[in-house]
Amino acid sequence: MHSNDKKTKETDPQNDTTSDQIEKQSIPQDILDLLSEEVTSKKIVDTNTYISETRARVWKALKTGLQFEASLDKSVQYLRKHVNSRKNFVVLVADLVGSTRMTRVLQVERLAAIMQTFSQEMAFAILNFEGYVLKYVGDAVIAYFPADVNFYMATDTAVNAARSMITVLQQGINPVLNQYDYPELKVKIGIDVGVHSVIQYGKGERSHVDILGYGISMASKISSLAEPDHIVISESIYNGMHPSARSRFSEVKLDASWNYVDENTGKIYRLFTSEG
Repeated sequence: MHSNDKKTKETDPQNDTTSDQIEKQSIPQDILDLLSEEVTSKKIVDTNTYISETRARVWKALKTGLQFEASLDKSVQYLRKHVNSRKNFVVLVADLVGSTRMTRVLQVERLAAIMQTFSQEMAFAILNFEGYVLKYVGDAVIAYFPADVNFYMATDTAVNAARSMITVLQQGINPVLNQYDYPELKVKIGIDVGVHSVIQYGKGERSHVDILGYGISMASKISSLAEPDHIVISESIYNGMHPSARSRFSEVKLDASWNYVDENTGKIYRLFTSEG
């Protein structure tokens, strides 16, 4: 009888149990173990391990502030090697859904926590697939995957990275945000490919390096057409994917206002979509 009373007291949120005890009690043991360690963005193949590390990072960020950073050093180093050249890149644009509304209803501190967590966890997912994070633009993360050597592998890798990003949101980030009464996050992802010019602005090691091309412009436009937690890809990406992966995509029905032309075929862009 005494044992049952004790169990009720520990699990009933209406009793005098402290909030820290409740929070600790609600964190799975594998996350508690990881919280005491330095959790990094090292390449992880196992999905369950990756999700656990994501949750641990988000718990730590919300409790103690961000303890990690999404550096662009890897991308900058790569691009500096190819300044003033033209490279074929698969470009991925990931837009956070509903960020404008969040700016109106959330306190700045909570908004910052969401934006930083979203940006950095999306970056970690991209890095896990050997992609490069080009930049963060407002509520979007822009990444690229070199496609000069193996175009087909780059398309498959980018799509797999996009699926991983959605999985990270749904299974890694949102369960933790729910514990803190934050809004759930959703993302729209657009992917295209094309030849891009690598441009350096200014001189020196701290000068800005960027890419310019039709692919990055179209990836941004394509992402706006996606449903939440969906991926939209161009016909070029669709054709470059492994045939077994195409079955998960269906063609997007576009209205007459969509008049963008594929620079390779000269025909109106065809787009394909898939749920993450």
